Amino acid sequence: MNFHKAMVGTGVLALMGAAWYSYRWAGVALVGSAAVMWILLHFTRSLQVLKRATNRPIGSVSSAVMLNAKLKTGVSLLHVIAMTKSLGLQQSAKDTQPEVFRWKDAGESHVTCEFRAGKLTTWSLFRPAQTDDASTPAP
Repeated sequence: MNFHKAMVGTGVLALMGAAWYSYRWAGVALVGSAAVMWILLHFTRSLQVLKRATNRPIGSVSSAVMLNAKLKTGVSLLHVIAMTKSLGLQQSAKDTQPEVFRWKDAGESHVTCEFRAGKLTTWSLFRPAQTDDASTPAP
């Protein structure tokens, strides 16, 4: 289990204890209600991100170069899906670590992202070779 997640749970329990000590059941109800609201906010955000992603083809992005510029190590898969507004095309076997997803734009450039435990670890940008028709002399 992740240290951050353990600290959140420990913090909620500590707040529950402090609320019980100060206000008894009224305090516990207040802290419990706040915790449930926080969980519902995160759940609603996840659903909104996935709802927006249903309107686009899997693995598509408007600009792979811009996606490459916006990515940062440690962001979650949900955050990347929110940035691209599209689910990534899975390149790795299902339910294996690391998870590898690819997003491709109209110009055949693509970004391949590797996630470990749901967090972005590495990514690479591939751009096809440009054929410059303007530089070839006309006969």
